[in-house]
Amino acid sequence: MCMREPLALGVALLLGLGAAVAADAPRFGQPIAPAEVAPWDISIAPDGRGLPPGSGTPAQGAAVYAERGCAACHGDKGAGGMSGPLVGGGPLDLKDRDPVKLIGNYWPYATTIFDFTRRAMPWQAPKTLTDNEVYALTAYILALNKIIGENDVMNAQTLPKVKMPNRDGFISRYPEKH
Repeated sequence: MCMREPLALGVALLLGLGAAVAADAPRFGQPIAPAEVAPWDISIAPDGRGLPPGSGTPAQGAAVYAERGCAACHGDKGAGGMSGPLVGGGPLDLKDRDPVKLIGNYWPYATTIFDFTRRAMPWQAPKTLTDNEVYALTAYILALNKIIGENDVMNAQTLPKVKMPNRDGFISRYPEKH
């Protein structure tokens, strides 16, 4: 038996397998329709660009926090749990190698709270909160940190105007992206 026949058979099998794999391979470089991008294009800019309609108050946020079981990870009133606290933390000590970075002393923009909450919470079912629930939770967290008042309403107009305590002191790890 000639060595060419098994070699030819092997090449044919590989080419056939390659064609089958290629049929299921990603099609890089093909245009994607705006309707296909829209569900994933949910970024919120620091100035509020991208915020959806809706609103929420700290009181409404407290109810959502309780209903959605946020305390299981973040503790009662955001004081801390297995996923860490949402409130507290004094001024940042930049001389400390690992300062405690929390919403009230580190995050420069209130819109980041909305963006992160909408994308990632609750952790077991991300992107399931309504926009009103996210505004309410954001208001609740801001009020717990004493950044806004108990009766303040957060929406697309008011949220970007919230002055976070560290807005002017924030130093980005990636300054080229700002």
